[in-house]
Amino acid sequence: MHAERNRKILETLRSLYPDAKPALIYSNPFELLIATMLSAQSTDNQVNKVTAKLFAKYKTPAELAQLKPEELEEHIKGCGLYKNKSKNIIATCKILVEKYNGQVPESLEQLTELPGVGRKTANVVLSNAFGQDAIAVDTHVFRVANRLGLAYAKDPLNTELQLQQSIPQKYWSQAHHWLIYHGRKICKARNPDCGVCPLEKHCPTGTSKPASF
Repeated sequence: MHAERNRKILETLRSLYPDAKPALIYSNPFELLIATMLSAQSTDNQVNKVTAKLFAKYKTPAELAQLKPEELEEHIKGCGLYKNKSKNIIATCKILVEKYNGQVPESLEQLTELPGVGRKTANVVLSNAFGQDAIAVDTHVFRVANRLGLAYAKDPLNTELQLQQSIPQKYWSQAHHWLIYHGRKICKARNPDCGVCPLEKHCPTGTSKPASF
């Protein structure tokens, strides 16, 4: 029963958001890595404004690795938590230069060893930069997936693992974007528009007040 319901949910999401894609602007894996690191506590639009100027001046890990934290802070202070992000980005760039010849590694294990890079950031890079099947669980994915019953988890890691079971692997990367779009447009954090949601009839939390995730 759950498998059939999940299938209908995914089919509906796919039809609702056929052109769903990353909101962050990037031209290579390194730029996506840095942009995703900057996106915590910041909107994608704000990150894009910051990275447009940042990447115009610093194009490689080697160039960013030469900066002092306070120098990088001046370029990224439009993003939340910029002081901590500055330190992590510089430390990560130094590792990319010293250990990976300036290239972004292509495995979850290697990525999550980089300072400031968690599973969400790593999965975003693996999925969008390298075309690997991966589900990145951000706040939208976490909230919407658990409201829809695609997962029943209290933390991002278990949400990711449960989504890997409830969603066919070939749709992992696409489903990440579908859930984000649905979270932004309809299944909002505080006031979800259940009355206009095409998924309401399949949703275990629809019409009633959704649980807070």
